[in-house]
Amino acid sequence: MQMTKSLLALAALATSAFAQSIAITGPPAGTTVTAGQGFVVDIARPNTLSPSQEVAVVVALSSCGSFGGGTCDFVTPDQVLGRILYSGPYTPTHHTDSAPGSIEFYQNFTVTVPDNFAKGPASLNVAHFNLIGAGPFPSMEVKNITVIVA
Repeated sequence: MQMTKSLLALAALATSAFAQSIAITGPPAGTTVTAGQGFVVDIARPNTLSPSQEVAVVVALSSCGSFGGGTCDFVTPDQVLGRILYSGPYTPTHHTDSAPGSIEFYQNFTVTVPDNFAKGPASLNVAHFNLIGAGPFPSMEVKNITVIVA
């Protein structure tokens, strides 16, 4: 019986953590960004029923070099984030002008690609840290998309 309760509690925590997950909603994967210029990274999260407290995000860019055949599939952002473009608070706000069914909580960050950043495919990595539940318990995740640096 105790084992069943533990498994149910673990499943509830996993479901709660999944519901707190972020998404990189901009720029779209495959977008070309220019070294020395800024671009907007839109980080969104769904509305949730369980309590959570957003803490921070880190936005970073990691060159894929000559590997990966034009993609960054080999990049493991949980091991290497790359050049930090933003590190600080994440305070998504509710946007009532969102299309029905879209994510209504998001925050935009304007970041700049370093002038000397390698041209070609790069992994845009976002590390997200928040506190979930009444406890609360810490949660950290990393999301990434591939962009092209020109």
